[in-house]
Amino acid sequence: MTGTEMAGTASTPPSSSTPASPSPPAAPPASSINRRRLLLASGAVAVGAAGGAAAVLPRQHPTLTVRPAAESAAPQPPLTARRPARQAPRRAAPYAATTLDTTARLAGRAHPDTYRRLVSGPGWPMVVRGDLAPAATGRQDRRTPLACFMQFTDLHLTDVQNPLRTEFLRSRRPAAWRAQEALTVAGAVALVEQVNALGQGPHTDLTPSFVMTTGDNIDNNSAIELDWFLTLMSGGRITPNSGDPSAYEGVQNSGLPLYWHPDDAALRDQDKRRGLPRIPGFLDAAIRPVTSPGLDIPWYSTVGNHDDIPGGCLSPALGDFAVGSRKLLSVPATDAAAYAKALNSGDDPKSEVLTAILERHATSARTVTADERRRLFTPHDYLAAHLDPAHAGAGPVGHGYTENNLDGDRMYYTFRIAENVIGISLDTTYRSGHYEGSLGTDQLRWLERTLAAHSSRSYDADGRPVRNAGADDAHVLVFSHHHSPSMTRRPDAARTEEPRHDGAEVLALLHRFPNVVAWINGHSHVNRITPHAHATPARSFWEVNTASHLDYPHHARVIELADNGDGTVSLFTTLVESAAPHRTDPDFTDLSAVGLASLYRELSYNAPDLATGMKAGVHEGWAGGPGDRNVELLVAASASR
Repeated sequence: MTGTEMAGTASTPPSSSTPASPSPPAAPPASSINRRRLLLASGAVAVGAAGGAAAVLPRQHPTLTVRPAAESAAPQPPLTARRPARQAPRRAAPYAATTLDTTARLAGRAHPDTYRRLVSGPGWPMVVRGDLAPAATGRQDRRTPLACFMQFTDLHLTDVQNPLRTEFLRSRRPAAWRAQEALTVAGAVALVEQVNALGQGPHTDLTPSFVMTTGDNIDNNSAIELDWFLTLMSGGRITPNSGDPSAYEGVQNSGLPLYWHPDDAALRDQDKRRGLPRIPGFLDAAIRPVTSPGLDIPWYSTVGNHDDIPGGCLSPALGDFAVGSRKLLSVPATDAAAYAKALNSGDDPKSEVLTAILERHATSARTVTADERRRLFTPHDYLAAHLDPAHAGAGPVGHGYTENNLDGDRMYYTFRIAENVIGISLDTTYRSGHYEGSLGTDQLRWLERTLAAHSSRSYDADGRPVRNAGADDAHVLVFSHHHSPSMTRRPDAARTEEPRHDGAEVLALLHRFPNVVAWINGHSHVNRITPHAHATPARSFWEVNTASHLDYPHHARVIELADNGDGTVSLFTTLVESAAPHRTDPDFTDLSAVGLASLYRELSYNAPDLATGMKAGVHEGWAGGPGDRNVELLVAASASR
């Protein structure tokens, strides 16, 4: 597929809504498909089961208190739990900064056929959300920090030369392929650099203790991409190239005006016609080796649909095409329409429609260098690679997975975040060629047992209180790739013996355990924070959905947890950009790793039609409203529920 949540869907951005929280993206016409929708179809923005509309979290009307950025970032009174901040070398914004301090902005005004440069804009203020619990005065002085960590999601490290990618869907809509996706490795390295330089969380002054990736770490379920991801996180040299070791063999030097050809001075492709520049040497630079410093702190891994199946939505039976020597770059409109229909319906688990298209047009496909490193990997391979001591980095070995996970290839686990705080990582993927998510019955029962073991008081399915005197009443944070609206109950052809359970069932289960603070996830490529209130207020919790680092706005989150000493806890989420400078080289001559990382961001901000939906420099459909970005989320403490 093409590189995003699936093969590559940049997409027409959804329209913005209220400043507090954006409305769900409007569904494009049934005849169209774009990269974020193919992300859609591969998982990023989930397609609605009924009408094919993008299923994101519903619009909320939160209780908001906005604090100016300067005030929200001010240091709190000294706390014994705080550790000294690391001193970061000086570098252009946003190095070692958060979006409380500054954010990338497009310069000038939106205008058709204009490429706009990035500049450093003002930071975003912190918003206090009291939807689920009141924000009592003086809590800052009583506050005890509990935990601080980072969330990465939807990195989509992409081998853009993989023959199994379906960039040809761009013929249906310009946004169905991304100009920036050849630079995913350079962009992700800059994100690792930012984490290493951040120092302390802005609200607890705790040093982040780990990074959790919430899936779609890679794009095509290929062994070479998995190696890039593990090397990125643990440190080492990455060559973002496959096939011919000395040349690029993808769509961007194909001569087809359907794609941006940065090195070609003569071809007036459709992206140059809308303003994208000519950048001599771009493709050579994109496949040059990059060195990742690796994270200075431990990291944990959660699996996403792109990690688990090719393109995030295709059948593993297509493995021979991935390692082969024929790359299909364009198809007749009827074939593109048939494939788009199969993706949007999700009713082709064996990928028979795509298989027929690839076979029918094999003789017209581009000849590329076959590469066994593009082979698809199994869940067992994924676990074994994480457990390889060569990829231990700052730890832990396995990054959440242990040898016990190999028994049955179980890709879910629990781990200790901090004293009296536990994390639960779920596997929400279908393994039969579908982008939506679900839980199997065995995993759902395991989740229930795990929650019960940490809950002295909970509720059964009928709402009756349940007591467990030996439980520790730890605060619980749940992690998954899919967000609740993208989880369905369709059968999994790869696990036909096990019933599947949707997002509504997971929400119902979490509501039974008052010590659940939040469910943290990705998949949508949108920043969205939803309060899941319950008729019994003590059973309420938050869902924190974070945008991709592949598409605008290129965010990760700092997440901090604190006990306010008044019967509530606060979950702080602060968005972070990569360490790459906002400004790119004026003449596009800086093709160093840092220059490419900056260009990676700038190209994503120039995605088709994105700028037209921006208001005050922000497209709230993807970046979220103020209540979805830098926030304090209050909820009742488990001891008081």
